[in-house]
Amino acid sequence: MRVAVLNGPNLNLLGEREPALYGRQTLADIEALTRAEAAALDVEVEWFQSNHEGALVDAVQGLRGRVDGAVINPAAFGHTSLALRDAFLAAPVPFVEVHLTNIFGREPERRHTVLADLAVAVIAGLGASGYPVGLRALVDRLRAG
Repeated sequence: MRVAVLNGPNLNLLGEREPALYGRQTLADIEALTRAEAAALDVEVEWFQSNHEGALVDAVQGLRGRVDGAVINPAAFGHTSLALRDAFLAAPVPFVEVHLTNIFGREPERRHTVLADLAVAVIAGLGASGYPVGLRALVDRLRAG
């Protein structure tokens, strides 16, 4: 089984960007946690991060026929990007949406995502551990058929 993990804008700054909110773990730390979970699940993971909406749209379009599912932290694009939503509609790959913080307890503009209704699940507020939890949930769903 192959799963893509996609990361949106500013996540490359994790560990130094607002650590009181997002924690001190870097994106590389989160990747290592996720890859360890993938190894335990016997799943191959590909990892991608971009600060550019079009690059994420291209990445989602490229999933079609290449992976079994995806985990995505769209970051701020989750609240605004109809282009990203349309990409998932065009490339119907099952995915879990992950957010480090509890977006539902934050500013009103962050409490809605344009991807949530398309997602297998939305995981928010677990910090870095949301990624391996999301991966396991996705794999369990895919294996259940």
